[in-house]
Amino acid sequence: MITKIEHIAIVVKDMEESILFYSEVFGFQVRLRGENPNREMAFLYLGTQPDTEIELIREIEPISEYTRSGIVNHLAFTVEDIDQSIQHFESKGINFISSVPQPTLEGGRMILFNGPNDELLQLVERINA
Repeated sequence: MITKIEHIAIVVKDMEESILFYSEVFGFQVRLRGENPNREMAFLYLGTQPDTEIELIREIEPISEYTRSGIVNHLAFTVEDIDQSIQHFESKGINFISSVPQPTLEGGRMILFNGPNDELLQLVERINA
């Protein structure tokens, strides 16, 4: 079901400072940057490992306990078919936070759930998977 680690999300206070840190200190490059009404996001990758990313998240209008999940906000896994994966994981007792997948910044779909230690986990179906 899971094909790879998709990304690790980090909640940041200052997007510009964080992008500069990860790019200048560690050599990451920005693949995608954008926002929705609640969050500004940037996806960064290493040229030597472009399939696993860091997602930087800056809250614009906090509306939930999303940022209370910790500085490292969530661990995301890539799946090929999110609907099939939801059915599979529901059969294993997983309860998803929302009833349907939500759109991603780049047009894919994602859904969140909690692990056994209340860690926030995410399944992502990329449009170019």
